Amino acid sequence: MTATPLRCLMGLCLWLPLCAAFATPSVAATPLERGRAIAEKNCARCHATGPTGESPMQPAPPFRVLPQRYPVENLAEALAEGIVTGHAAMPEFKFAPDEIDALLTYLDSLAPAASRKAKP
Repeated sequence: MTATPLRCLMGLCLWLPLCAAFATPSVAATPLERGRAIAEKNCARCHATGPTGESPMQPAPPFRVLPQRYPVENLAEALAEGIVTGHAAMPEFKFAPDEIDALLTYLDSLAPAASRKAKP
């Protein structure tokens, strides 16, 4: 017995929401989790993005030292306009506002507890 186009369409309509649920990132992810994922995806090939470890590329500072060097909130503009450094090995990145907030939340989480920005 051959399936009719209507039957195929009905079957597809039943499976699409289930497939979409597994294909899209979780909306419930916290800004911290999203920030960690952004750092790992975009930065980990050169920088140590976690609380420990050495950077794969020696001159690239570990992310855990960035909050000690710069006020984290001051990095927002550079992330929005595109980070450009004095060396050619650093690719230029531009992030959307929600990605910037998530990445800054993650960077702030790497700061020593006494220097972390107070959350409202």
